[in-house]
Amino acid sequence: MSALEKFDEFGDLDYGREDFDSIHNKLSDREDLHAFLLLDSIFPSDKYIISAARHDQIWLCFTEEQLDTLKSSEILELVKCGVFIDEGALSMFI
Repeated sequence: MSALEKFDEFGDLDYGREDFDSIHNKLSDREDLHAFLLLDSIFPSDKYIISAARHDQIWLCFTEEQLDTLKSSEILELVKCGVFIDEGALSMFI
């Protein structure tokens, strides 16, 4: 199953603070920082996490091959942080 299909599983989840608050063992009380730290723990690297920004949106530097390895539980946690797929890449509103 592709990352896009995995993210679509949680398409009905309306992102909101209450979704983030339901995450156990937070790495940060900030949604964006928690998502970054989670991704860094899954895909350790010395490269940038943010690959592009436009207006009020950022895109994150992860390959499709990397994203396809994410577990459903990790994707759900990212979705609860406001992460979604856009233009084939992980993205967040800022």
